[in-house]
Formats: sequence, structure tokens, C-alpha cells
Amino acid sequence: MLCVVKFIIVFLSVIFLTLIGYTTQSVIADHTIPGDGIYKDFGDVNLITTAKDSKYQINLQLILRTNDGQLINVTESTANAAYIPHQITDHAFDTLMGKKEIIIIDNVKYEKVQFSTSSDNQWLFDVYEREYTGVWEVEICGEPIKKYGIECTNIFWARTGLVFLEVNDVTTANWTILRQMN
Repeated sequence: MLCVVKFIIVFLSVIFLTLIGYTTQSVIADHTIPGDGIYKDFGDVNLITTAKDSKYQINLQLILRTNDGQLINVTESTANAAYIPHQITDHAFDTLMGKKEIIIIDNVKYEKVQFSTSSDNQWLFDVYEREYTGVWEVEICGEPIKKYGIECTNIFWARTGLVFLEVNDVTTANWTILRQMN
């Protein structure tokens, strides 16, 4: 009986340690490259806000319409944004976000990219037919980030005032992202 108890303790310990190692794999893989990682630690994303001296400046204009196209709301965010300070953000900006334009603001040269995303927000509704949200994200998935041990991650965030959504309401997020040039 004592041998069975020892075996069970050892067996459960091995399973427990394996699970811990497996769940932290993406965080460990993320820190194999020098510099800041995508994650500070397990589940805590490393973010930098887009303050005045930030490398990136983010502007979001959010348009909310009913499913038949009637305008409900337009809101904008310029001061409440953040990004991941990681090479994956620069890579996505360089290769995935379309044509860049060079602009100068207050004698500072920026690369500018503009794009729109649209959603009927079905992912948001679990139990209720109405929800509030005020966080909007730019997500990238696939090959560019698989080498970091993750399938998808959000690289840019913007906050607006709370927006009241009903099932089938359509949001269109018009993003303007500036990256300061050296």
C-alpha cells in the first residue's frame, strides 16, 4: 500500500510539473529574443501607452450603426491607447498594414498607416442581448507570431467611452497609426 501511495504522489507531481511547464511555454519562448517580450509574466501583456514621446501614436474613430445601416454613434480616441513594445509590432506595422505615407508633425517625421476593421460583435454576446465595451484592439495571427509560441495576439489597443451594443449592431473602427521615424 505504501508503494502505491508513493507512486501516486510521484505520478501526480510529474503531471503537475508538466502542466506548469506547458502553460508557461509561450512566456518562456517570448523571452528567448533580447529586449522586451510580449508578456511581462504569465497572462500579463507588456504594454506601453502612447504618451507624447511614444514611438507610436494611435487614433481610433469608431462608428456604430444598426444592422440596417442607421447611424447610432461616432466616438474617437487619441489619448487612451497602447501597444506592445516588441519587434512583432514593428514587423506587423512594416508588412501587414498596407501602404505607408510619410508625414511631418511639429518637425517630427512619422510613417502613417490607415485601415478599417468592421464587426457585427457576435463574439461579445454570451447571455445578454446588450453589452457595453470601450476597448478596441488590432489583432494579428498566424506565421508572423508563431515563432513566439502563440497563435494570435493584440498589438494595438485603444479605449473609448463605453459603447452600448445590441445584437447585430455593426462597429467600424477607423485606425490611424503613426510610427516615429529615426
